[in-house]
Amino acid sequence: MRANKESPRAQESLHGSALCRKLGYEFNQLQLLQRALTHRSYAPEHNERLEFLGDSILGCVIAKHLYSNYPQLSEGELSRLRSSLVREETLVILAQQLDLGGCLRLGEGELKSGGFRRPSILADVLEALFGAVFLDGGFADAEAVVLNLYVPYMEKVDVQTLGKDAKTLLQEYLQGKRIPLPTYSVVEMSGEAHEQSFQVECVIPSLKISARGTGASRRNAEQQAAQAAYQQLPTTA
Repeated sequence: MRANKESPRAQESLHGSALCRKLGYEFNQLQLLQRALTHRSYAPEHNERLEFLGDSILGCVIAKHLYSNYPQLSEGELSRLRSSLVREETLVILAQQLDLGGCLRLGEGELKSGGFRRPSILADVLEALFGAVFLDGGFADAEAVVLNLYVPYMEKVDVQTLGKDAKTLLQEYLQGKRIPLPTYSVVEMSGEAHEQSFQVECVIPSLKISARGTGASRRNAEQQAAQAAYQQLPTTA
């Protein structure tokens, strides 16, 4: 069996510290950092248990932060906001900010298939890092790392709309303006059955808006198209 190889950037991430600087945390036990960055395809000592732990740490930290900082929100609104913040899509955005794809330890097959870009892998490794920080330094340090990433992100988004998908936001806007709802149609499909790509067009005739989105499923492509259309909405209508 061929041994898996680490890229120079992956090796650097274990010992120094571009990643640690971005996290705002220096590990005392480098083996925890190494395990957090190790996918199951690379070695038996991988990050899945740390991911399990980090998922719970993340949920607790975010719930505490929202409870303390958003007293005006109801329990339902807090739950919706927390769900949006801890979902895969948000984790991937933050993982990409850390450039985690270049730090992963992946097996040869995953490396060749682009595992360093796969959303599920990026989200899992970020949760594993939260778990690793908790084991290395305790809850306060893990909380600081989570908030160091999340607070700047939350300052850039509208918490009133966060957690609502693009189709819902678009529909609410149009209904509020008494504008007919958009139509969605598949304009292109490509790829093999197990790796299909859909391109969907979202059209709002009364506003002369036409936008397209691409995704691995029709539903995802519709969301991308709705997002593109939402961004074209006039400030007044």
